[in-house]
Amino acid sequence: MFGLTPFRRRKGDIVIRKPSDILSDVEQLFDSFVNNPLLSTLYERQQMRADIKETDKEYIVEVDLPGVKKEEIDITINNDILTISVNKNEQIEEKNENYIRQERRVGSFSRSFYIDNVDSDKVTAKFENGVLTITLPKKEPTPPAGKKIDIS
Repeated sequence: MFGLTPFRRRKGDIVIRKPSDILSDVEQLFDSFVNNPLLSTLYERQQMRADIKETDKEYIVEVDLPGVKKEEIDITINNDILTISVNKNEQIEEKNENYIRQERRVGSFSRSFYIDNVDSDKVTAKFENGVLTITLPKKEPTPPAGKKIDIS
């Protein structure tokens, strides 16, 4: 019976497989790779997507942070570097009749941006519906410092 794969094989048996079987194996391998918990952890660390807009008076940074609480976010400006950090410490505990489930997700991730010409004393931030909006007002342009010299 050519083309049938025996249920048990011995070493040295030659097995002829159909292309659809090979494709199915590749799909299973891909699914196991995508659903790997390690990969999902790495993917979660890169969830900080940002949009940066510029107006005449300010820069606006919008960062998507789904599933993050306001208390877990830290925003700092140091040496013209804006850093947004998230420290996640989540614990789910569910108790039913004879069933207990506890899961923990602990981790942190951050993203930094170089900012120039920003008045760091007037920066504001708000967090609504999983979107962090940071408003960075531009510094007021100062006229070049110069001195008038009288002619004698």
